[in-house]
Amino acid sequence: MSFIEKIKQRAKEDLKTIVLPEAEDLRILRATEIALNEKYANIILVGNENSILEKAKTNNINIQGAKIVDPANSAEHDRYVNLLYELRKAKGMTIEQAQKLVLDPVYYGMLMVKDEETKADGLVSGAIHSTSDTLRPALQILKTAPGTKLVSAFFVMVVPNCEYGENGTFIFADSGLNQNPTADELSEIAIASSKSFTQLIGDEPKVAMLSYSTYGSANSELTQKVVEATKLVKEKEPTLLCDGELQLDAAIIPEIAESKAPASPLKGQANILVFPDLNAGNIGYKLVQRLAKAESYGPLCQGISKPVNDLSRGCSSEDVAGVIAITAVQAQK
Repeated sequence: MSFIEKIKQRAKEDLKTIVLPEAEDLRILRATEIALNEKYANIILVGNENSILEKAKTNNINIQGAKIVDPANSAEHDRYVNLLYELRKAKGMTIEQAQKLVLDPVYYGMLMVKDEETKADGLVSGAIHSTSDTLRPALQILKTAPGTKLVSAFFVMVVPNCEYGENGTFIFADSGLNQNPTADELSEIAIASSKSFTQLIGDEPKVAMLSYSTYGSANSELTQKVVEATKLVKEKEPTLLCDGELQLDAAIIPEIAESKAPASPLKGQANILVFPDLNAGNIGYKLVQRLAKAESYGPLCQGISKPVNDLSRGCSSEDVAGVIAITAVQAQK
């Protein structure tokens, strides 16, 4: 059974409701059809009901069973305006600004997840919105999870016919959000990613802190940041299997690790790759996705109080369907 099939099976065991605020995009509608047909999530579509139904009908997409909510004529409109105003008035928001923002499907969707009465458990957006347009309302409305120092993003990468990682499955972090994390921020990304790995994949997390250097084969400000980040991870989570700084081949190929880093506790078996900055992380995941024909799920978010996940704007409907299932499993905790 593949990674995403396992995730869908887990989602079915405790059904959650996922909000999709980009409901007029065909990929979102097709993903809705998949989720409802396979019965692993309840779906709320946010947008103009007539437009959504017409687009689904025209394209022969069956979304029967999805709940459709239009912010413009929702019974909760006034209550959500007041909720948003109360959440943001200390930051200078006015009632007039709240009234305008509540009409935005992403803001409205976040308020549904915030509101205990709606029974909405998580949200997926990003097919047509930028990461900032998805995460800004998430952080304004849902806030960070208790004890969280940093919100970060990761991808689950599933590489076909691959002997490395966890049977070809990896977490890549941060490949979607933090541009140039400090050593301390890198350590937080590593620790959060290890918890996400345990939650979604279930095996032992093995974290490699990546660099262009292995154990001091080069020395610069860039490599020292990764060295310091690795030290901080070991101080904060001494039982977590983590090592660095490592080049990619020394992190995931046992034979190379034996040559370049024979003392590494990872022994070339890393399944979590922590990249030194967003340039490396974003390029890395896209290379693996396109050249290795890997399944790519993300950017998935860690550190927000409720499950909110971003999408790549180049996503397919199958990608969206997979992220819906992952978000549902994240909501089960």
